[in-house]
Amino acid sequence: MALPTAQASRFLRSLTHHQCVTAYAATNAVFGRCFRSGAALHNAQPQPVEEASTPQREWRKELGVIRNDWTREEVSEVFNTPLLDLVYNAASVHRTYNDPQMVQRCTLLSIKTGGCPENCNYCSQSSHWSKDVGLKAEKLMDLDAVYEAALRAKEAGSTRFCMGAAWRGPSQVGQRQWERVLAMVRKIRALDMEVCTTLGMLNDVQALQLREAGLTAYNHNLDTSPEFYPKVTTTRKYEDRLSTLKSVREAGISVCAGGIIGLGEGLKDRVGLIHQLATLPEHPESVPINALVAVAGTPMQGNEAPKALDIVRCIATARVVMPRSVVRLSAGRLNFSTADQALCFLAGANSIFDGDKLLTTPNNERNADLEMFAELGLKSRPAFVPYPAGSESSNGAVSQAATVAAMASA
Repeated sequence: MALPTAQASRFLRSLTHHQCVTAYAATNAVFGRCFRSGAALHNAQPQPVEEASTPQREWRKELGVIRNDWTREEVSEVFNTPLLDLVYNAASVHRTYNDPQMVQRCTLLSIKTGGCPENCNYCSQSSHWSKDVGLKAEKLMDLDAVYEAALRAKEAGSTRFCMGAAWRGPSQVGQRQWERVLAMVRKIRALDMEVCTTLGMLNDVQALQLREAGLTAYNHNLDTSPEFYPKVTTTRKYEDRLSTLKSVREAGISVCAGGIIGLGEGLKDRVGLIHQLATLPEHPESVPINALVAVAGTPMQGNEAPKALDIVRCIATARVVMPRSVVRLSAGRLNFSTADQALCFLAGANSIFDGDKLLTTPNNERNADLEMFAELGLKSRPAFVPYPAGSESSNGAVSQAATVAAMASA
């Protein structure tokens, strides 16, 4: 007969430590017998006769193995692993390939703001809602102004300088503007900084020109899954994104490609995004994981920001399925606590964006990041640590062993 709640509470408080231990052991024994009996019954059942199929691989047994043949079901299994178990496995992979104390600090500058003809529903720079956002289109920045910004970033500790232009792509602009961008790449590369650009869609010729100018990496995010992409933008196709990544990869430039969490997608779309990245011919050198920063005036202004643990889960999954890629904790961490970000780093993130602004949205203050680094025992990753992921880039490709050795001695 069940005891009333108050009576049961008094009874439990009256138990001695020895009685509690004895009761716990007895309960475990009962459950153990039940479990073994149930397992025996289950195993005794005959297997149904069905058409032979390829058995699903057990990802834990291949933890850390570099694969480009992940199935969506396998990525889903990783993604849906209980969070602490997932983080534990991701941290194990991370420590196999990286120094967990090393986190790269990058700076992102908008060199051409606003006036983009694309209609990405999250973006404040689209000309489709510039009036609602209140953002006026600006001209391409001068070479000297960009160079000075890069100098300040380097002095502040950034080792990668990223430049973004609100274009559909370089084909949209005149040759003089394109030549100015190439000059920016050359001049900043001379500072011994990694140089990244995000300029929209590229063709093969433009990718080769950027490579010749000394570009380290090209960012072109897939944003979300192929299925959800039409709800993000209708002015380009998912295949256009993949085509640009192909041009970048074949030019020998490191690929930087990730996505945005919080666009209104479902969990299956987050799985779909990571699956797309993990099954590219070569894993991206960099995988930025962004949390949506909803901007007033855009169609997604009312979207709820993803929780920190949503980002942790995406980072951990990316780390498991793309062991050697740099996973970048990118936009949207402004409202994350130090503890939130620590969990992201534990799960495999090893880069952040430094500075008070990311393109047009606010970012964590640099001093706050320095305090966080000190509190967590993190160190700034130097420039040009050899990349083991992707095709041979302007930095050169090296073996896994050489990369681990370089990270350990940095």
